[in-house]
Amino acid sequence: MRIGIDLGGTKIAGVALGDDGRELLRLRIDTPCGNYGATVDAVCAMVHELEAEVGREVGTARVGVGMPGAISPATGTVKNANSVWLIGHRFHEDVEACLGREVRVANDADCFALSEAKDGAAAGRRLVFGVILGTGVGGGVVVEGRLLAGRNAIAGEWGHNPLPWPRPDELPGRECYCGRQGCLETWLCGLAMECDHADATGDDLEPPEIAKRAEGGDEACAATLARYEDRLARGLASVINVLDPEVIVLGGGLSRIGRLYENVPKLWGEWVFSDRVDTELVAPKHGDDSGVRGAAWLWEDPT
Repeated sequence: MRIGIDLGGTKIAGVALGDDGRELLRLRIDTPCGNYGATVDAVCAMVHELEAEVGREVGTARVGVGMPGAISPATGTVKNANSVWLIGHRFHEDVEACLGREVRVANDADCFALSEAKDGAAAGRRLVFGVILGTGVGGGVVVEGRLLAGRNAIAGEWGHNPLPWPRPDELPGRECYCGRQGCLETWLCGLAMECDHADATGDDLEPPEIAKRAEGGDEACAATLARYEDRLARGLASVINVLDPEVIVLGGGLSRIGRLYENVPKLWGEWVFSDRVDTELVAPKHGDDSGVRGAAWLWEDPT
């Protein structure tokens, strides 16, 4: 049995999978935000509960954890996490000590990409880029079924590159929690869409409502989505220029906006350094479950 844990900023999700990838049990609890020790305890308690509920001896399941940020190869501590209370702690080591066994840990966007490449929307594809568009903006790269972490454990971190080919009114860009300005995350996360719409109209609407009103003919909401699509197209074009993936899979809350899959590929050709672009943009097969499933799949990754 494999257990996957998806440690999010507000929720912790867990799943137990059989050897055939079949889901045996799923759990979900609130994240103890701001409390590092309680977060480690909650992750470990969820693993024990999954084992017990499925009827397996506690301590026998293989465990993978997807988390925001990454484990620094230089220090062994968490870096780059928007769940800032994790930063600087030896999360991987602490979870292993708590559980008394080897645990595999990866960035949550990497887990998403691995899940969709293994048995999801990008199954069988040689080079896959998985994108998270939600509270933050992240990405993961899978090559021939192998998760690419990179020498600095930051492969796929496109959200902290600047918005490509910025227009005059997009400079210098909003401040990012990483300390810089104009990061893609500040333009493409859920809050960024809300802020952009509020700046243009004075109305405070969340992305699902913006998308719903745009579909109903609201011109201001449609204009907000058009600006978002233009920025997403530029951001993904820069990824295509570097990686040239066969398929890009969108995840996170904003991946539910259906018009992105039709409109963004129509736009990115202007920015991609090629005579034509055959890269596909697809929705995730496993939806919100991909991150937690990918954490369990870390035990099938040959790295």
